[in-house]
Amino acid sequence: MVKRIVIDPITRIEGHLRIEAEIKNGKVVNAYSSSTMVRGLEKIVEGRDPRDVWAFVQRSCGVCTTVHAIASIRAVENALGIVIPPNAELARNLVLVAQYLQDHVVHFYHLHALDWVDVTRVLDADPKATSTLAQSISKWPNSSPGYFSDVKMRIKKFINSGQLGIFANGYWGNPAMKLPPEVNLLAVAHYLEALDWQKEIVKVHTILGGKNPHPHFVVGGMGSTINLNDAGASLNMDTLDYIGKLLRGAHTFVNEVYVPDLLAIASFYKNWGKIGISKFRNYLVYGDLPAGSYNNPSSFKMPQGVILNGNLNTVYPVDLEKTNEIKEFVNNSWYDYTAGDNKGLSPWNGQTNIHYTGPKPPYEHLDFDKKYSFVKTPRWNGKPMEVGPLARMLVGYVKGVPEYKEVVNYALKKLAVPPGALFSTLGRTAARGLETKLVADWGLEFYDQLIRNIQNGDTQMANMKKWDPSSWPKKAKGVGYLEAPRGSLGHWIIIKDGKTDKYQMVVPTTWNASPRDPKGQRSAYESALIGTPIAEINRPLEILRTIHSFDPCLACAVHLYDEKGKHISQVQIGGVCSI
Repeated sequence: MVKRIVIDPITRIEGHLRIEAEIKNGKVVNAYSSSTMVRGLEKIVEGRDPRDVWAFVQRSCGVCTTVHAIASIRAVENALGIVIPPNAELARNLVLVAQYLQDHVVHFYHLHALDWVDVTRVLDADPKATSTLAQSISKWPNSSPGYFSDVKMRIKKFINSGQLGIFANGYWGNPAMKLPPEVNLLAVAHYLEALDWQKEIVKVHTILGGKNPHPHFVVGGMGSTINLNDAGASLNMDTLDYIGKLLRGAHTFVNEVYVPDLLAIASFYKNWGKIGISKFRNYLVYGDLPAGSYNNPSSFKMPQGVILNGNLNTVYPVDLEKTNEIKEFVNNSWYDYTAGDNKGLSPWNGQTNIHYTGPKPPYEHLDFDKKYSFVKTPRWNGKPMEVGPLARMLVGYVKGVPEYKEVVNYALKKLAVPPGALFSTLGRTAARGLETKLVADWGLEFYDQLIRNIQNGDTQMANMKKWDPSSWPKKAKGVGYLEAPRGSLGHWIIIKDGKTDKYQMVVPTTWNASPRDPKGQRSAYESALIGTPIAEINRPLEILRTIHSFDPCLACAVHLYDEKGKHISQVQIGGVCSI
């Protein structure tokens, strides 16, 4: 007998996601992913000055704010042929590094760890045994029996208070939970520490971009000013020293807390190296973090490429300026195309015509023979792709990049799992931590290079030669891409008569969470859930594990309307609609 279950909303993510899954004989046999929030930013920015668009699209999300801004600015710079100075490239890299460091750590501890860690078992833990474990895997100073005893008491008081907050509805005691009490205590202690730590690293954004969230940027470079002896400059001796201190602190936290915890927890869930595998095993990476120029992809720390059918012997090239390489479909999405919904459109020709044809909430199930999501369906040369840390680690590994090979081989050996485990929920979760380790190293490299440039007398942070619209061509088009923490992100723009004529965003979760295409091909979420074992059908923890391993981000709503189209509410931040 097949039973359909619904998880709506999927919690501990950004945005709104609904998963409907069919269970038979204790396993998922079919799955559907639906975003229940509409995105309309592409319509909002039409007709606006392209130099201002970054400030609007940055508000696609309250988490990945910087990545949309930089993708937008890169699109405009690509359209107008603007090359930014080396210092600006390094500063943008540091902004992205800080984003990665905070985002990945927060995801592991605060969004994903509770799929593996049973908070209620903390009270059974022996603080002395936890201390012995902690000291065996790391040199982190907070590892004494007294420290873990204090954490245990804090958790006990918290539970006894009855005010459990986000812990109130966890699947505690689920038979899929395998950690000993001491590992649970270790993880919860670091969950609390990570809450304090994560607010520090984003100060890099505040220094380089003026604030966080939603730092400030500028087409042509960065708005930061460099003057070592001027206390009023964005970058002086004090602020540069502070950036270095923050990056070194992050490097220590990642290597002494995050990665050891990741491997310790993963060692109890090796069976998940065979679960959560996207059946098509196609992986897409645009590439990012230029060690030279953004216009020279061969310099990227995160290399470009595509892997098809899980073949770890070949990496195919990516060319985002090809008109037909990427197309989006809306056959199962609540949008319309004037040429027909089964026809794919390249982002430069893309349309955002919202047409909701779904049921009126509340409803029991969606009708999957019709449109069922506000996420469009992108395809690379007609193929579904997975994007994100796993894709990046695989492409770097297959390309033979020494840094990637070193960390991947280290993890495989440490966990004693075969390379095939990389494709799984376990591999996806491990890839994010290993990538954070690499990013922490690269952040120090970029910082050192910026300091050397300044010491050598280079203080230029922007190229404003083409700032005047009178110097622009009558019509221009560009694409800006980068690797957001959750995967490959692209913004496509057409500029006409100095204004934004067309704009399209293809975001990472669009690739992973999209509904079926006209060929019936599943995307990553839907595909990865097939075959997932479910221990308790009323508490489907295993579905959360696989979906959370992608770190979903669906924060894409713009306005709220009632069924008659009447506007209900709008959130304003800094005069710009926040979505």
